[in-house]
Amino acid sequence: MTSGAARVLRRLRERGETVAVAESLTGGLVAAELTSVPGASQSFRGSVTAYATPLKRDLLGVEGALLAERGAVDPDVALAMAAGVRRNLGADWGVSTTGVAGPDAQDGKAVGTVYVAVSGPGGVEKVAELRLNGGRADIREESVRSVLELLSGELRENARAQDTEQNGGN
Repeated sequence: MTSGAARVLRRLRERGETVAVAESLTGGLVAAELTSVPGASQSFRGSVTAYATPLKRDLLGVEGALLAERGAVDPDVALAMAAGVRRNLGADWGVSTTGVAGPDAQDGKAVGTVYVAVSGPGGVEKVAELRLNGGRADIREESVRSVLELLSGELRENARAQDTEQNGGN
């Protein structure tokens, strides 16, 4: 799976930018995937594994009222986690994963419900809702792949937008 991580890190390195990761259901797998790539330290700032809901509030700055009202498995929570890790770890980009890997539903959300999010420069905020099948390991692995793909896509879009600005909109 490291090809997605390698692609993201290469793009970040080319741009002179950094990334930080906030993880819940993936429990550090995104950070492990990124750090498995040689030279990751040039762009990877660090990660917070906020598995317990109170840590999302205390370490990542997710509003307690949001967590109380909707639970940890929510698109706005995913965005707040990504923004919080970006801010707290001093990165250009923040990504996050939150969801239900199983075996049981959580906060009224079915197993396989996952949200991955990206927060970046210029107000970039993107969240994707996933409905994943398979066992716990499959759901976690696909969550890692999906958040790296989401970041990769945003890096491509952001680069296109910068090129357009620099070339006078043509």
